[in-house]
Amino acid sequence: MTEWLGILMFAGALGMLLLGYPVAFTLGGTAIVFSAIGIATGSFKLGLWGSMPLQVFDTMSNYTLLAIPYFIFMGAMLEKSGIAERLLETIGILFGRVRGGLALAAIFVGALLAATTGVVAATVVAMGLISLPIMLRYGYDRALATGTIAASGTLGQIIPPSVVLVVLADQLGVSVGDLFVGSLLPGLLMTAAFAIYVGAIALLRPEAAPALPIEVCQMPAGALLRRVLGAMLPPLLLILLVLGSIFFGLATPTEAGAVGSVGAIVLALLNGQLTWKSLRAVCDSTLRISTMVVFILLGSTAFSLVFRGLRGERVMRDLLLNLPGGQVGFLVFSMAVVFFLGFFIDFFQIAFIIVPLFAPVAQQYGLDLVWYGVVIGTNLQTSFLTPPFGFALFYLRGIAPPEVTTGDIYRGAVPFVAVQLLVLIAIVVFPQIVNFLPSLMAAPA
Repeated sequence: MTEWLGILMFAGALGMLLLGYPVAFTLGGTAIVFSAIGIATGSFKLGLWGSMPLQVFDTMSNYTLLAIPYFIFMGAMLEKSGIAERLLETIGILFGRVRGGLALAAIFVGALLAATTGVVAATVVAMGLISLPIMLRYGYDRALATGTIAASGTLGQIIPPSVVLVVLADQLGVSVGDLFVGSLLPGLLMTAAFAIYVGAIALLRPEAAPALPIEVCQMPAGALLRRVLGAMLPPLLLILLVLGSIFFGLATPTEAGAVGSVGAIVLALLNGQLTWKSLRAVCDSTLRISTMVVFILLGSTAFSLVFRGLRGERVMRDLLLNLPGGQVGFLVFSMAVVFFLGFFIDFFQIAFIIVPLFAPVAQQYGLDLVWYGVVIGTNLQTSFLTPPFGFALFYLRGIAPPEVTTGDIYRGAVPFVAVQLLVLIAIVVFPQIVNFLPSLMAAPA
C-alpha cells in the first residue's frame, strides 16, 4: 500500500500540473493530502513533518541559490538598457547583404544576449519587436522569421549564465561553475547548428530569406566599424566580467552575478535608460520571479519529504535501476520523460520534480553529473519551443503583428526543435563536447 501511495502521489502531482495549477501550491497541497492519507493508513509517520523546518533552512541557506535573483536582475536591467536594439540594428546592417542575413543576425544577437542575460522572455520580446517587422517587410517567410527569433531566444537556457543551469546545479549537487564551463561548447554548437539550418534554407529556398537591398545596408566602412564596436563592446565586456571571473576562479557565480548586476546598471546609465521607473520595474520583476522560485522550493521540499516518507523515492529508484538496457536505457528513458513533459510544463517544474528522482540513479549508473546536467539543460531548452505550451512561442505571439498566425509560429519552431534534438544526440554520443573545457581547466598548469 505504501509503495502504491508514493506512485499515486507522483502521478497526482503531475496530473494537477497538466491541468494548469500553480506548481508551488500543487506540490505543497499534494504533500499535505497524501501525508493525511498515509497517516490514516499507517503508512506515514506524522513526526516526519518535524524535520520540515530544518530542511527549509538548509535549502534557504544554500549560497548558490543567491545567484538566481542576481542573474534575473541583470537580465531585466539589460532589457531596459537598449543593448538589444543597438545590437540587432548594427548586426542587421552587417549581415543584411547576404541571403538569410537578418535571420543570422538574430541568431548571433540571441547568443550574445544569452551570454549577458540568460532570460528567454527578454530576448524573444526584444528581437520580436525589432527584427520581425523588418524581416516581414523585406519578404522573409513568416515561419522562418518567427522560428528563428523564438529559437534564438532559447539559447539563454544553455549558454551561461543561465538560471536553468543554476537550478540544475543545485538539484544535482554539482558546482555551478563546472556546469557553466561544461555548457559553453554545447551552447556554441547549438548556435552554430541554428545558423547552419538558416543558411541551408537561404540556399535551398532563396525567396524565403532574401538579402536586404544594397541601399539599406550602405554605410561608410569607418562609420560601420565604429557602430559595430560601439554595439558589441559593452555586452562583450559584461560577458568577460561575469563568465570570465567564474571560469578563472576569481569569483563564485553569486559574486559574479552581483558584479554583473552592477555592470548592467552602469550600461543602462551610459545609454541614458536608467530611470527610477525602469529601476522599479526591474526590481519588481526580479522580486516576482525570485519569490516564485522560493515558493516552488518550499513546495518541492514538502513534496520530497512526504514522497520519501511513503517510500516512493525508493520505488522509483528501483524501477529506474531495472530498466532494460541499463545505463543506456535509463538515459533514453529520462531524456524521453523530460522532453515529453516539456510539451506541457515549464523547466522550473521539471527541474524541481523530475531531476531529484533521476540524479541519484544517474550517479549509481556512474554517469558524470556535470555532463548529465548539461544534457538535461539542452533537453529542457526544447520545452520553450515545443507546441502547444512553449513559452517562447507565447512571448512571440504576444508581440507579433496580426498577419503572423499562431500556426506560422508553430511551423517555424518545429524544425528548430529537430535541430535542438540533433545537438542533444551529438552531446550524448560525444561527451567530450561537454567534458573538454572542464578537464582542460582542471589540468595542472
